[in-house]
Amino acid sequence: MHADGYRDGVTKLVALLMEPGPEFVRTLSEVWERGDVATPVDVRLPPSAREALLDHLAPAAVVDAEGSTTERPGGRDMEPGDALVVATSGSTGVPKAVVLTHDALTAAAVATSEFLGVDPASDRWLSCLPLAHVGGLGVVARALITGTPLEVHPGFDPVAVEQAARSGATLVSLVPTTLARTNASLFRRILVGGQAPPARRPAHVVATYGLTETGGGVVYDGHPLNGVELRADAVGVIEVRGPMLLRCYLGGYDPKDADGWLSTGDLGEVSADGVLQVFGRQGDLIITGGENVWPGPVERILEGHPAIADVAVVGRASAEWGHEVTAIVVLDANHEAPGLDELRGLVRETLPAYCAPKAVEIVDSLPRTALGKLKRYDLH
Repeated sequence: MHADGYRDGVTKLVALLMEPGPEFVRTLSEVWERGDVATPVDVRLPPSAREALLDHLAPAAVVDAEGSTTERPGGRDMEPGDALVVATSGSTGVPKAVVLTHDALTAAAVATSEFLGVDPASDRWLSCLPLAHVGGLGVVARALITGTPLEVHPGFDPVAVEQAARSGATLVSLVPTTLARTNASLFRRILVGGQAPPARRPAHVVATYGLTETGGGVVYDGHPLNGVELRADAVGVIEVRGPMLLRCYLGGYDPKDADGWLSTGDLGEVSADGVLQVFGRQGDLIITGGENVWPGPVERILEGHPAIADVAVVGRASAEWGHEVTAIVVLDANHEAPGLDELRGLVRETLPAYCAPKAVEIVDSLPRTALGKLKRYDLH
């Protein structure tokens, strides 16, 4: 970074418009050393969307791919102790921007390392997810905070990931779509998040649950990390409390209640021994003929059909049923489309008959975020 006249002795927000890689990590460290706050901006955004996001974030400066700093007028002041501002993958319009403090990042890094038994002397993190999202950025943050060696790739490439593992990378965060293309046996531990993990996975592959607002995953294989508390409210909405949570959204609004609990917007239940089961987003529930159907379990069954490369389950309006369970399917190139009766029979082997799809729609692709999370709202 060049001159820091934009700082004026106060904590400022600095946007990192940079490809993932060592230069990003170096610049992030430099921003923190200056006492400023970093906000990563996805370089893949079209120019108009990028400018709209920058206008919303209002950083005091932008660091580009060459490491040059451009000051912006009216830069936003931040609070001392703030570390990151991370935009969510919000459903519509301008995303929310989550403010995470250094204390929150440290709590997350320590708890994750304890769960995974990370040893900086023998382990190495591999980052191959987008750094504009908390799933990828969290890998970089925990490596820097714990002093664990780090390798950063510009994106996911299965050949490069295998080479990294064979040359010493032991830990990696992935999403289900990239996990399926990875030789999982080469890593000591793999974190997988972003959407429902595969039901069948090796024991060393850890399913994580969390939000941008929680600084990433705070529940591993159903168990809360140290310092994390879970509960479900009267209608089954999951709430979480812990030192990893956001300070506020950019602009100052704090979504936590007076006791520090954050409502996640996901429905689920916490067993008597503290294990979390997530059913899905409140708006994802399909009510058909008076019966409740969660898309996730149906999708996981249908994903096992050899002709299905990708699938989403939604409720279509129906005069008879209220909503009709509908499977939106991307076909595998080497198979013909399966019949509706075949798919219904597959689901009914495991779930009640009302969970089986009453219709199938064939599409070329499903809308997903950069982390592979299904944009279910785009399918309605």
